[in-house]
Amino acid sequence: RAAGFAGSLRVVAEWATRQRRADTPGAPSRCPASRALARLSTTARDKLTRTEAVIVAASEGAVPDLVAARGVTDAFHALIRGRDAAGLDARIKSALASPLESFAKGVATDRSAIAAAIETPWSNGQTEGRICRLKTLKRQMGGRANVDLLKARMLPAA
Repeated sequence: RAAGFAGSLRVVAEWATRQRRADTPGAPSRCPASRALARLSTTARDKLTRTEAVIVAASEGAVPDLVAARGVTDAFHALIRGRDAAGLDARIKSALASPLESFAKGVATDRSAIAAAIETPWSNGQTEGRICRLKTLKRQMGGRANVDLLKARMLPAA
């Protein structure tokens, strides 16, 4: 207080507790959920916030297989964004020898469809959007979704 600190004893005690827990080597830390970690691992490194980057670095340090999995994921992202269907077989082969083996087997099973999706400029996003809107309207209508009522709700007013 003599040096000008206006806070209470409680603030100092909480700060000291946080510092002790951070310095303790075996202190339990909160681990992110597996889905959250998967999302962070598939997000480009330059798109991560500082906190997310720290979480990814800590998880990769604790589990070295995640580094290999991230490399395979980044290679597939580059393949799709670069529209390089010719490199698909090489990526599948390298992924089969990685922790993402089951993913690679699924890609190999649907290889022709994935190659076509990479090569062609078309997307079924418009169709999926209409289907999603239709399903949302059906859910909102609570069982009263006959064809006439759906048509009236889906089609724009004349």
